[in-house]
Amino acid sequence: MMRLVTTLKSERGSAAVEMALVLPMTMALIFGSMEAGNYMLTQHKVIKGVRDGARYAARLPFSSYDCETETVASSAEEQIIAVTRSGQPDGSGMVRVRDWDADDVSVSLTCANTSTGIYREVGAAPRVLVATRVRYPSVLGSLGFDTDGAVVRAQAHAAVMGL
Repeated sequence: MMRLVTTLKSERGSAAVEMALVLPMTMALIFGSMEAGNYMLTQHKVIKGVRDGARYAARLPFSSYDCETETVASSAEEQIIAVTRSGQPDGSGMVRVRDWDADDVSVSLTCANTSTGIYREVGAAPRVLVATRVRYPSVLGSLGFDTDGAVVRAQAHAAVMGL
């Protein structure tokens, strides 16, 4: 009987039990922090790319835009998409986010009639919208978790200055 009482008071396995209870929460915090940081970095890259693309589009000449049909010249659109994805108009730079395809970026044009300011000779004020929807390259996705629906979206407007 005395031996049973001393066995119940033993603390030899308590560290292992505590570790077994705390380990899942610790791993969730570690991987959750890594995933949150990676998501914020990816979002920053996508937003920066879209802003760069819109800024580049704003500096293209007015001849790259047709306000009657509200279309962008195909060569200008290709350059805008390349700047958005890689930072280079010819697309020679490294793509900012893995698996970011040119099909994920859209460039659209809207025009407002005006007779003042820098648009008085052109007759319409072209405004470019660069938008994207990128599949998020998840850290947990590489560990086998289902993250297929995770995306990062961004868009930016810029008034064409025709520099």
